[in-house]
Amino acid sequence: MPSKSRGRNRAHRRKHKKMDSGGSSGEGEQDLSHDMGAGDTELLLSMTKEKTTRRSTEPPEDGEGVWAITIQVFIPFLVAGLGMVGAGLVLDIVQHWPVYRVVSEVFILVPALLGLKGNLEMTLASRLSTHANLGHMDNPKEQWSMIIGNLSLIQCQAIVVGFLASLAAMVMGWVPEGKFNLDHGLLLCASSLVTASLASFVLGLVMVAVIILSRQCNINPDNVATPIAASLGDLTTLALLSWISSLLFDAIGNDRWLAPLIILGGICLTPVWAWIASTNPHTREVLSSGWTPVICAMVISSVGGLILDFTVANFKGIAVFQPVINGVGGNLVAVQASRISTALHKDSKIGKLPPYESGVCMNPLSAFCKPGGHARTARVLLLMVIPGHLIFSYTISYLQAGHTTLTPIFVVIYLIAAMLQVQALFSFCVIKYLSLVQRLVVLLLYFAHVMIHWMWVRKIDPDNSAIPYLTALGDLLGTGLLAIAFKVLYLIGDKDSDVGD
Repeated sequence: MPSKSRGRNRAHRRKHKKMDSGGSSGEGEQDLSHDMGAGDTELLLSMTKEKTTRRSTEPPEDGEGVWAITIQVFIPFLVAGLGMVGAGLVLDIVQHWPVYRVVSEVFILVPALLGLKGNLEMTLASRLSTHANLGHMDNPKEQWSMIIGNLSLIQCQAIVVGFLASLAAMVMGWVPEGKFNLDHGLLLCASSLVTASLASFVLGLVMVAVIILSRQCNINPDNVATPIAASLGDLTTLALLSWISSLLFDAIGNDRWLAPLIILGGICLTPVWAWIASTNPHTREVLSSGWTPVICAMVISSVGGLILDFTVANFKGIAVFQPVINGVGGNLVAVQASRISTALHKDSKIGKLPPYESGVCMNPLSAFCKPGGHARTARVLLLMVIPGHLIFSYTISYLQAGHTTLTPIFVVIYLIAAMLQVQALFSFCVIKYLSLVQRLVVLLLYFAHVMIHWMWVRKIDPDNSAIPYLTALGDLLGTGLLAIAFKVLYLIGDKDSDVGD
């Protein structure tokens, strides 16, 4: 009897184990269905569906808090701002040099060549930051291949864009007046070529170093690379342009062969850089498809240069503020553009939006008011605008630079112009309660969001195309609105000897 009892107990345990594990007989599932009523089943299905929907409509967390983003962005932003202040101080000094007074078309080159940091260096930073975040630069062999290919690519693009920028300066400066000076034309072309090539090479090396160090220090390169490119770009480019154009201006009477020789050297080097970039798998596609945004951005920036050329003749004080107002909006929107592009590369294939994106043209309120994701970053960037402009403006005043006294009315009008720079790219539905300086950045940020997703859906890599358009548009709006601000100041009676000098 004991043996039979033990056998029955073992059979009973095997039966219950089979039921608990949901065996092939389905007895466990039948018991579960029996225990759960119809209402409980519907509740379970509803909770599962809600969880799945929430997961598909929210972007994945990137592990960065608000303070981490703020610190990583604001410190490079301040450094970039000081670089822009330095560029403004340089422009305030060199505008009185003979080359700027005699060949005033050099002013048209200034925004176009300063814009190269957005056309080339910031695009390079965005492209390499995406590769770094995806882990493509962890392999030393792949890393060197990307570095060589990208440096060759930006050299080729810099020479071509520099040449086209000089042509644009000649056309915009001389056609309205019906004059042409061959020596001045050669000076513009040679100065533009050397400045673009040298500045792009130096800044390209700096960008590579920054991205590699950021990766090793566990810092998101999207947050720091583009502001650092801007911090060095304006000052380096403007100093090179002024120095080289002054040397060539002095050489017009004695060494007239120097400018043509420089132009010939640039033309001969262009096919070499293009060949290196075309043989590199990381830059082959960009070499063939990346010209449209770069050239269009150069043309947009050149229009801003034409405005600067006309305005600086009447208001000398505008020179010191021009790089600052142009740079703030462009730097912040470049950070956002780089982060959005990296997220798209991580979460979906090009041509198809990730599940958490409802469409290309999203509600502006959603772009800034969502609890996390890109909306959180946009709010952080937006809060930096007014403090940044105040810091940079009073730094200029403390250094006693420029031709303009920072009166209260000047500060108000200047901040209005800076905010309108952002507003021109957005709608009023989210910014009607914001100050006018912030509106410019708001518009740029929203326009960046729409443009990048539009490019992604059409299989255009935003790393190669978005930032040039955004920074060039910021340059044009910034220069135009700053010119209007100085005109308004003059009309309403803020005519101290500095503003109207």
